[in-house]
Amino acid sequence: MGAQLTILGSGSGGNCAYLETADTRILIDAGFSGRQIRQRLASIGRAPETLQGILITHEHNDHIQGLTSLGAKLRVPIYCNRLTQEAIQAQLQTAFEVRVFSTGASFEIGDVSVDTFAVPHDAQDPVGFLVRTAAGNIGFLTDLGHATKLVVERVRPANVLLLEANHDLKMLQDDTRRPWAVKQRILSRHGHLSNEAAADVAEEIASEHLRHLYLGHLSRDCNRPELAYEVVSRRLEKIGARHIRIESTSQDAPCPSLAL
Repeated sequence: MGAQLTILGSGSGGNCAYLETADTRILIDAGFSGRQIRQRLASIGRAPETLQGILITHEHNDHIQGLTSLGAKLRVPIYCNRLTQEAIQAQLQTAFEVRVFSTGASFEIGDVSVDTFAVPHDAQDPVGFLVRTAAGNIGFLTDLGHATKLVVERVRPANVLLLEANHDLKMLQDDTRRPWAVKQRILSRHGHLSNEAAADVAEEIASEHLRHLYLGHLSRDCNRPELAYEVVSRRLEKIGARHIRIESTSQDAPCPSLAL
């Protein structure tokens, strides 16, 4: 068997992905309630009891909501760095089995190898991941204000990439519900990537071995899947990278599982 990736959901209200290889079953972030994660796993015939670990990018609620039920009750080990561990434990007031890594380090879970790297976002010590499997490499790059040279370098080996396309600039600027301070935070270099910024990153890392690009963490109010798709696909077409399949994720339902 190769590997199977299912984006269980991605958006400003919750983020969670499931990866399965011959020997290993892990979640990348757990930003829905335990019940929601259980239901979404059940939709692909899986259960949280079989998980061997949960990788956490940072401590914001849309990435850790399910940890109380999965980490504390089911005793699934949580992999994060020290500052993220402290922030999670302060927020959730619960003890977890935590495997601490240093940002920039690599570690293994079963037959999967995980590279970690720093990303610029307004959290304690946020990270991105490149998860290496025998069937291919998967990059996780959500919640970053801009892509540093290091970030681009670290995700370049990806065959599959989950990349943030959070907002359409005009929709965000015109949004009447968000105060100016919140807009400034989103637009800052430690905020979130716009569709155009996501297209810049996609163009920079496009290669013959990048085959599948998921656009993630779309804002419900300030973006639309077809807008994000159009901006990124137009850019990749311009550079002749037509072999990369682009798919927008949703917060409301899992994407179809991808076999690597």
